[in-house]
Amino acid sequence: MNIVKNTSARVKQYLALIRGSIMEGLTFRTGTIVSIIGNLIYLVIIYFLWKAIYNSSPTDVVNGMTFYDTLVYLVLAAAMFNFLDSFVVWDIGRSYQTGELVEFLVKPIDYQIYLFFSHFGNNIVAFVITFLPTFFIIYFVTQGSFALGINIIFFLISILLAVGVNFCVDFLVGIICFYTQSIWGVNIMKEVVVSLLSGATIPLAFFPEKFRMIVDLLPFQAIYNMPLQILIDKNMAGMDYIKSIGLQLFWLIVLYYAGKLFWKRSMRILTVNGG
Repeated sequence: MNIVKNTSARVKQYLALIRGSIMEGLTFRTGTIVSIIGNLIYLVIIYFLWKAIYNSSPTDVVNGMTFYDTLVYLVLAAAMFNFLDSFVVWDIGRSYQTGELVEFLVKPIDYQIYLFFSHFGNNIVAFVITFLPTFFIIYFVTQGSFALGINIIFFLISILLAVGVNFCVDFLVGIICFYTQSIWGVNIMKEVVVSLLSGATIPLAFFPEKFRMIVDLLPFQAIYNMPLQILIDKNMAGMDYIKSIGLQLFWLIVLYYAGKLFWKRSMRILTVNGG
């Protein structure tokens, strides 16, 4: 009975955090409008850039991807970046530098889980306001180049797992500020590495084969490449979707527990405001 009560209390706490972050996300409407406009501009730039690349190619299919496949992939990757980027690294760094982090060390709360749910509402708001409009625009611009069938269900599951994987990566990077005393340079490097190796900048299908083999062993493709492949790859079937989801879940579990271990180890060297 106590277990049920404790679980119910925790769920209410998490829902309260999500509700609060949703309200926070809806507060900054101007930023949301700018993001939508930015996505539209990016769509136009990507369209003409890759149109020129494919026009110079002797075939309509390059590395297994048509022009519309590449266009959909890159535009939706940019839209995903808008709702996946929740500034977790900056929040950890700021909490460390201001000393606010100490408050969480004396509270009976898992800081990692608290951070996730306190940002998850922002992910939801950005997904609805920026990603979905971009999704429907690119669908009609490309004249329905990707199917809207059972893959959409797996795509949504994959998107949810991508949010978790991306958060865990950010959490690990955020803890590094305990050692570097600064987060700016580390975060910039993280952005570059994740954008490149996850397929957000260039589809992984365009990578050299040997480099692609290395990338396949890393968790970053679980953030952008796997959800987008589930959406646009016409050769994928039911078991392929399940394998991709399973691999994302694997990386989520690995990175989550890696974050917990790194957090516990970092508490031994933590100094806040000279404390």
